[in-house]
Amino acid sequence: MKKVLFINQEITPYVAESPLSVNGKNLSNSIQERGNETRTFMPKWGSINERRNQLHEVIRLSGMNLIIDDTDHPLIIKVASIPGTRIQVYFIDNNDYFAKHRDGLTNTGKGDEYTDDGERAVFFARGVLETVKKLRWTPEIIHCQGWMSSVVPLYLKTAYKDEPCYRDIKIVTSLFPTDTKIQFGEKFKNFICYEEANKEHLDKYANTFKGDDLAKLAIDYSDGVIESTDGVNVDLLKYATDNGKRMLRFNEIDNNDLGASIEAFYDKL
Repeated sequence: MKKVLFINQEITPYVAESPLSVNGKNLSNSIQERGNETRTFMPKWGSINERRNQLHEVIRLSGMNLIIDDTDHPLIIKVASIPGTRIQVYFIDNNDYFAKHRDGLTNTGKGDEYTDDGERAVFFARGVLETVKKLRWTPEIIHCQGWMSSVVPLYLKTAYKDEPCYRDIKIVTSLFPTDTKIQFGEKFKNFICYEEANKEHLDKYANTFKGDDLAKLAIDYSDGVIESTDGVNVDLLKYATDNGKRMLRFNEIDNNDLGASIEAFYDKL
């Protein structure tokens, strides 16, 4: 039995179906159904109807403030169960970054992109890692899916490397087609810096981050990389291969037994 932490950008039915959100649900469920112990996190996007999806706040996990760009941002943790499964999902929430009026994930729904997605990714990453510490639970595998989780591998290998619950983990990043419209902002590198995660770790990346730059950051600090669907940027796949990362290609995944394919990959790390 393994302890697996899933850090997902999207999970259906909480957001619309897409390769990323369907995988977010199916993989967590498949791994747990194979007898492993899992925890699953995602952002509490503004479009999520809390009453319909039966989200409720976990008071004992909420209440922490995360400082980003010298501003305190309260961390709120909510939880719900995916219907038809035994999967509980922990939601990272904040009244500014994931407010109800933000009904689109990365844009307003009218074509205008949000300009603080970089801050939101940092808040989400640190929110998950701090909450897992509070849970007093020690994962063996941390599996990141979607750009919102892409800062996590860097933090695990730097700012959180000495935390007892993260000392012996293996990190996996799943690659999906990149969203080239996301705006991370000119100060994104400043937002990322936290404790031992400093600007020296970011020198090799473009000053103005784009989706592929963030994916490369995740690849660099991961132990394994999965091509989770068709359409992944071939340059990113080559980047992972050229940097000696253990890879699981899309054509090697048995979609009829997803959990077995991914669990076998975990065993190789």
